[in-house]
Amino acid sequence: MITFDNIRCKNLSIDSLAIPKGVTSVIGPNGSGKTTLLKMCTGIHLPDAGTIQIDGAFPRDTETGWVNEFPDRNILFNHVSDEISSALRFRHVPCNEMDARVTAQMEVMGILPLKNRLMRELSGGEKILVAIGAALIHHPRVLVLDEYDSHLDAKKVGELENVIRKSSVPYVIRCTQQMETAALGDYIVFVEDGCIRYFGTPESVFSVLKNTPFYPFSWKIPQ
Repeated sequence: MITFDNIRCKNLSIDSLAIPKGVTSVIGPNGSGKTTLLKMCTGIHLPDAGTIQIDGAFPRDTETGWVNEFPDRNILFNHVSDEISSALRFRHVPCNEMDARVTAQMEVMGILPLKNRLMRELSGGEKILVAIGAALIHHPRVLVLDEYDSHLDAKKVGELENVIRKSSVPYVIRCTQQMETAALGDYIVFVEDGCIRYFGTPESVFSVLKNTPFYPFSWKIPQ
């Protein structure tokens, strides 16, 4: 469980929140505190007050993977293969093992043709895919994705959903402005004016958002 107790951080205020294992979609208006929430889950931001724990450990003591919504902000290396392997390089994984794991990760994600490319040659969507591969390769306990789907088409988002579901990551926290993507999650967090307004399954949260822009279009179509 990821628990938030008496949190105060920038404009965000959370008295109590507990996120179970699974895929959690974070939605809400711009400026509501969504990215702040995500960054606290990774330990990038520390709360001004209160505590966050991931299965009893603090975020900075937990293996996490982070993907920024701006593709170029994820880049550390010039070559794609080096970027994918960055977490392994910092752990001094032997070269043979590292190359095998990079190849396997890229095959799973369908991006193996990019292996020998330069990062600067890639499109925004390709850079995001590489960043997600780099975040997944070290088997994090928490994977945090900030509006990654804004750079990808619906088909690729669906393919990534399968990759993420098949990975061993216990907690996936993702911010999205696409309600169709949000609806694929196990849980929804709706953030508004720096507060958690609603938390629950997609069915329970979207039921109270039915007459707002935060409702999946496909759910409006009679089945």
